[in-house]
Amino acid sequence: MNHENNYQLVAKTLEWVAANRSDQPDLERLSREIGLSPHHLQRTFQDWAGVSPKQFLKSLTGQAARERLVEGHSVLDAAIDSGLSGPGRLHDLMVTTEALSPGEIRSLGKGVDIYYGSGQTLFGEALISWTERGINFLAFTEYFGLDSAVNSLKNQWKYANFKTDQSGAKELLEQVFSDAGNQSIKLWLRGSPFQLKVWEALMAIPDGAHASYGHIASQIGNPSAGRAVGTAIGSNPIAWIIPCHRVIRQLGELGGYRWGEITKQAMIGYEAGRRYPEAFRSAV
Repeated sequence: MNHENNYQLVAKTLEWVAANRSDQPDLERLSREIGLSPHHLQRTFQDWAGVSPKQFLKSLTGQAARERLVEGHSVLDAAIDSGLSGPGRLHDLMVTTEALSPGEIRSLGKGVDIYYGSGQTLFGEALISWTERGINFLAFTEYFGLDSAVNSLKNQWKYANFKTDQSGAKELLEQVFSDAGNQSIKLWLRGSPFQLKVWEALMAIPDGAHASYGHIASQIGNPSAGRAVGTAIGSNPIAWIIPCHRVIRQLGELGGYRWGEITKQAMIGYEAGRRYPEAFRSAV
């Protein structure tokens, strides 16, 4: 079974668990409800996330999330204290960002060729768009549909020249979700100076760790701007690369996500299982 089909099973399991959280189902009960043998369900999670279903679900508990908040905060603190020009320099994918000029923002893409297409990823279908200057949009489509994502893209760039390129999209998505970790990815971002600061701060949070809205606000020099930080995170145009899924509430609640809460849970559990497998050894 490939990664994409595995994700569909993981998402189905997360949806069932979310609806029956109080029951704390074991593997036998979970496998019956999903319609697979315990062995098949266990193997699917192991192949996709590197951990068992029980370990995966443990990574989504409030206690586990609060522990990862501690690491996320310390990394952000180190990024600022080290004097880096921007915490985004710490990002594993060596992302470089280029912001639009004020004139380009006002033009809403007039005269710009934007290529776009969809393809399968570790977390289901995604829509991606780009220009010659970099990626400018990435959205997951599993819960709101491809048409909704395309409309969101086109509303942001009302006067651009849109051109479909499915083969280019699939190639770029493979690069974004590659495990190689040594590729360079360029982003072309449309946002206010405040939004750009927030998005750069997000890219300093390592895989599997978390940050809170308040801590992000403090690190960009505006500690009272927690609500504005939340708005900036919610308007992040590039999922996964700018990892807004790593921002959670201070008490360990995972919170909402623009592209679907199940998608956010899947990403958090996937990253935690890959980064901290030793933390879940007690849960088999």
